[in-house]
Amino acid sequence: MKFYRANYLRSAMLFYIFFCMISDFIAAEGPCDIFGRTNTHCVAAHSTVRALYGNYKGPLYQVKRQIDNATLDISVLSSGGLANSSAQDSFCRNSNCVIQIIYDQSPMANHLKPAPGGGWNHNPDIPVDAKHHKITVGGLPVYGAYFESGMGYRNDQTKGVATGNDPETLYMVTSGTHYNGACCFDYGNAEVNNNAGPPGTMECIYFGNCNWWSTGQGAGPWVMADLEAGLWAGNAKKNDKNLPINTEYVTAMLKGGTNSFALKGNDATKGTLQVMYNGPRPNGYQPMKKQGAIVLGIGVTIVILQLVPFMRVSLLLASQLMLPMMKYKPTLLLQVMASNWS
Repeated sequence: MKFYRANYLRSAMLFYIFFCMISDFIAAEGPCDIFGRTNTHCVAAHSTVRALYGNYKGPLYQVKRQIDNATLDISVLSSGGLANSSAQDSFCRNSNCVIQIIYDQSPMANHLKPAPGGGWNHNPDIPVDAKHHKITVGGLPVYGAYFESGMGYRNDQTKGVATGNDPETLYMVTSGTHYNGACCFDYGNAEVNNNAGPPGTMECIYFGNCNWWSTGQGAGPWVMADLEAGLWAGNAKKNDKNLPINTEYVTAMLKGGTNSFALKGNDATKGTLQVMYNGPRPNGYQPMKKQGAIVLGIGVTIVILQLVPFMRVSLLLASQLMLPMMKYKPTLLLQVMASNWS
């Protein structure tokens, strides 16, 4: 079956590491099935924990064994189910292992691999330790992706991802207690050349309390958008309607329209999202110049008028940021980027 660009002007890019609110796992329908019902098809669906389609039965990620560089794909236990963590346990029993690939479950095959060196940090990123974070979902053990400094994934040659001023949405479930205070841990749409570009060449979701460009009410953490050359809580230096979210788990959403953007968030155990911002983009960001690469755990936002080094954010089951003199531990549990405005 062929997929054409026109079919994905309303598309979704999903990074789903761990959905922490389920007590009984039911695989009848996955997040991408729900998107698909509204003609908003996933163009990327990544998870180390579970299938994101009810009928998906392929690999979720690939582990690489340090002792001999052998690799093994970790698939689901059954269609639409959880990861077969026992296969990883057996394969990595006598050796350290890393997650070498996070597979895209969508038809677009936008798989994530360790990121190459970029304009700011010329060294390639390293993959996460595959055994670092074992968790339980629905009574079954699975592994999250635990990011530390220098770790990150990227795909510069994607298919179906929004470019230019096309609309898109980014969504994630993340820890509300482990977050970063610097720039930038990102998941979303970035430059295809691994370098920082002008404003509007990125559109990524961020949750934390970085205050270098824009802030919400209080001291954070806030749902924010990395649009390149700035993390934005709204379209101005301060947006008091963007409320801090201080819960164990947070749902965060960035919706990028053709002429505006919106930020939403709330306690991830509740169903209704609060609108933190809905309006025009900051000056200099319209129209957008998105390029369509996918980044996870990294960001290349330009620091203007600030002599502050870029900080690499990492992820505990999704994220952990390490700074030279201090340590932040953001935890990302679910992320989605979608190209729609509905």
